[in-house]
Amino acid sequence: MQASTVKHNVNLLAAAFALTAVSYGLARFAFGLLLPEIRTELSLDIGTTGWIGSSAFVAYCIGVCITFALNRACSPRAIAFAAGLASTIGMVIIMVSTTGVVLGLGVALAGLSTGLTSPPLATAVSLQFDDAHRPKANAIINAGTAAGIVLSGLASLLVFGGWRELYVLFSVISGAVAVWVLYAVPTGHERTASEPFSFAIFKRPGMLALCTGSFLMGLSSTAIWTFGGSLLRDEFNFTQTDIAWIWVALGLAGVAGAMTGVFVQRFGLVWVHRVSLVGMAAGMIGLSFTSVSVAFAFISVALFGASYITSSGAFLIQGIRLLPDRPDLGLGMPFLILASGQSAGSPLFGALLGGWGAGVALAAFAGVALLSGFIVPRQSAAKAPPSHVGV
Repeated sequence: MQASTVKHNVNLLAAAFALTAVSYGLARFAFGLLLPEIRTELSLDIGTTGWIGSSAFVAYCIGVCITFALNRACSPRAIAFAAGLASTIGMVIIMVSTTGVVLGLGVALAGLSTGLTSPPLATAVSLQFDDAHRPKANAIINAGTAAGIVLSGLASLLVFGGWRELYVLFSVISGAVAVWVLYAVPTGHERTASEPFSFAIFKRPGMLALCTGSFLMGLSSTAIWTFGGSLLRDEFNFTQTDIAWIWVALGLAGVAGAMTGVFVQRFGLVWVHRVSLVGMAAGMIGLSFTSVSVAFAFISVALFGASYITSSGAFLIQGIRLLPDRPDLGLGMPFLILASGQSAGSPLFGALLGGWGAGVALAAFAGVALLSGFIVPRQSAAKAPPSHVGV
């Protein structure tokens, strides 16, 4: 392909960036920002919100499995449109919810959209870009998550009204992006069909360490993604405006994750893996010191955001190195296991928070993040990073 490939596919890149921003930033992670208001209006206890939050991560796992099953039968356009549709309908259900059950249904459907988003976009990039241009294309698309988080925070600051009005806005944006995807994402399939999935893949060297580490990282991350807003409001008396500004800082810091590939080439995978998870743990511990100074909240959450995106990118590189013959699973398996950890983490953190308080809950989950930092597949650490991974 020509060097102007990115320019020629600007519509695809823009639509993919927007879909990532909508499904991850608005449909999935904005829930943590708006949870304090939702809890108050619907009279939900902290344990119930933990289970509701976990439904998004369970649905994400289901979405990834669906894309694995449909990848050879459906076009990337069809699956990407389904992601946009699930995001839109899910946020509409959240907007009209009056009970925890209905809210959980909406949160789960919104979470399903994230599982449906990344695989078809990766397929579209593989169809439209050669090896030399894929890293840049993937980096642009991956930045959509941070952009969506920033957008949700800014919308909370600028839009008059409460959380329902925000979800109306988010739903309209999501619907528009879903229509855009129909015109921007190609209809072709992968150039080479993948072999059917087999559980024997878990027997490969390094897979146990990869799955264990990514599960623990995902579990620990729910302390901020699901409960960050509630902690700031309930424990430290932050207003919703304060929380929105902190969410913007989290999203902006997450942009650093786009440099994961560069960091791995410069410092090595083991160093990036451990430093990013230490950063996540430090962010959680730092949040517990917010009563000392408001600055701890901004610094801690920003540190967590940058570390989380970097760590997830490092897990992707581990997966690609361990499964060089199955790049689809190399990309998909770490996120699938990570989301499984998040599914378990939300109710667990809710139980710890309700029974032992914020300090103990944050310290425990920080410890889990540190433990994950010491679990690195030796097989993945010894190989050079693949050139086609854009993280």
